[in-house]
Amino acid sequence: MSDTDKVFTGSIPKIYDEYLVPMIFSVYAEDIARRVAARSPSVLLEIAAGTGAVTRAVAAALPPGVRYVATDLNEPMLAVAAQRQADDDRITWRQADGMALPFGEAEFDVVCCQFGAMFFPDRVKAYSEAKRVLKPGGTFLFNVWDRIEENVFADDATTALGKLFPDDPPRFMARTPHGYFDQAIIRADLARAGFGNVSIETLAATSRAPSPDLVAFAYCQGTPLRGEIEARSGGDLQAATDAVAAAIHARHGSGPVEAKIQALVITARP
Repeated sequence: MSDTDKVFTGSIPKIYDEYLVPMIFSVYAEDIARRVAARSPSVLLEIAAGTGAVTRAVAAALPPGVRYVATDLNEPMLAVAAQRQADDDRITWRQADGMALPFGEAEFDVVCCQFGAMFFPDRVKAYSEAKRVLKPGGTFLFNVWDRIEENVFADDATTALGKLFPDDPPRFMARTPHGYFDQAIIRADLARAGFGNVSIETLAATSRAPSPDLVAFAYCQGTPLRGEIEARSGGDLQAATDAVAAAIHARHGSGPVEAKIQALVITARP
């Protein structure tokens, strides 16, 4: 993973929240929220909250009196999340590294994380931290994207950019968001962190957008893929976005478009 894969700054957080969240993240946020609510936590920690897609869904599913701590490594992402949920006094927002959580042992009933595990440089350390802050009998709930071939728009964008930059194709989507899907590796990482009870569920859904242009804009300009494009020689961001839009148009049509997305949902207990 490149160091820049974890950088969500500038205009990325706003574009990510406005376009990418409804397109691919909301459906899985609702799924995590249902699973969290079913465990009736009194105190909950979210790691890698991003712009708050899960935070909003979980908060809506939980009763008054719950203490909810939402964290993220990237302060600009967390600022968008906090602004969206400013009137909910159950939630505490805190910048934090998932591999070095600033909390004591056995503080939380549930730890959840949506599409963040792929970004941890040391996943075993991050999982060990999740286990450390869980109360006895607590649950670690998280999800990761399945292989890129099962996530059609991301694959379309990566293929189109590979043709545009054949000598140095931008591979952020395949390398990081869709680079941690091997269930045997996930289970092994969790076991090394001390989780002995692990279940993994494959969950397919449908990504929808009003147009191919919006899909291309969301992926090319609302993720760290943007930096990869701009770093290439002749990497005109708008030209690259247009190339991705054209590829999606050719495959899916010119009007509202939809395509398969797929993730793995992991439930882990010590």
